[in-house]
Amino acid sequence: MHRFLLKVLFLSLSLLFVLPASAQVKRVITCNPMSRSQASYMEVYEYDYVDVQPQFPGGERALISYINKKREYPYDAYKRHIEGRVVCSFVVNSDGSISNVSIIKGTPLESMNREAMRVIRCMPKWKAGRVGGEAVPVLCILPIAFRL
Repeated sequence: MHRFLLKVLFLSLSLLFVLPASAQVKRVITCNPMSRSQASYMEVYEYDYVDVQPQFPGGERALISYINKKREYPYDAYKRHIEGRVVCSFVVNSDGSISNVSIIKGTPLESMNREAMRVIRCMPKWKAGRVGGEAVPVLCILPIAFRL
């Protein structure tokens, strides 16, 4: 029980470290799924620079609960007793959907990185961020911890 509480505490503390950016709007490159050779740009707002920040349905506690239920410890990492934290970025679109999931800082073990991205891609729709009352796409950063 004590170990579980430490895991929850660590995850909740890691959620507080949203990395601020120097500009209000940031360009994010997106690839056209029909053609890998063409790329387009999408303007998104930084998390700290919107009037209303995007929110997981149910708030931070629900987000922590979701991650703990959905995350599956990769077998190879478990077997080798490897722990780590994967810092991911993603965009909460103006309709609340998740896109542009990528890894900012991963672990040496690729299976942990893939699992963190899978957990984020499977998230339900969020409440969209707002600027001036209008829903806008917002870039978010979320660490996913793997602790034994």
